[in-house]
Amino acid sequence: MSQQRITLATPLSLRSSFSFPLQDAQARREVLIGAMWLLVPVLGWLLNMGHRIQMVHNMHAGRPAWPAWENPRALMWHGAVTFTGMAFYGAPGLSLMLAGLWLDVDALLVAGVLLWLGAVIAIPGYMTHYCKAFDPAEIFNPLRALRRVFEGGRAYWHAWSIALCAMALSLLGLLGLGVGFLASSVWFWQVAGFSFATVFTVQLDPAEPTSPADGHGRVGLQHDR
Repeated sequence: MSQQRITLATPLSLRSSFSFPLQDAQARREVLIGAMWLLVPVLGWLLNMGHRIQMVHNMHAGRPAWPAWENPRALMWHGAVTFTGMAFYGAPGLSLMLAGLWLDVDALLVAGVLLWLGAVIAIPGYMTHYCKAFDPAEIFNPLRALRRVFEGGRAYWHAWSIALCAMALSLLGLLGLGVGFLASSVWFWQVAGFSFATVFTVQLDPAEPTSPADGHGRVGLQHDR
């Protein structure tokens, strides 16, 4: 009997999320491809970011997540767009932190840390919605990006807890001269991508109507008109 495939319709759990990037030979092959790309500074990181975007986009469209390495130019573009968004939201907090350190003002430092943490918390919400239709407004519209966090509800924080556990586990890859961390970090990114994608997806079939939340606390992708 073949193992049931893990998709966005699978209830979110540590087991489903951790198993998702390793569930078949194609999935494991793409993790290894991503690990090899990380040997290329900057370019490899951006390509992996784009790969995660493409992987989630495929699932939103009702297709298998893999293969997703077929168009490196598109992956580079998506990686650059999402990285720019991360820099866009992270810059104010980072600037305040640097100012606080430079001027030795604790209030500025604390405000910068809180602002930066808020930017980090919002990343999965707007990034997951960008995956749906590659709409940059999902990233660069601050009000919309922040609203995605609240749309996720409790399930959003559940996904965050899984992502943090995966990040901690990925550090085991540093053992053995750190070579394994190339693969474990790619695994972590894909675990996070899958986890947050399930939060904002009711089912794979885009022709089916979405609802605010299903039985597992997940919310459907909603589009501003």
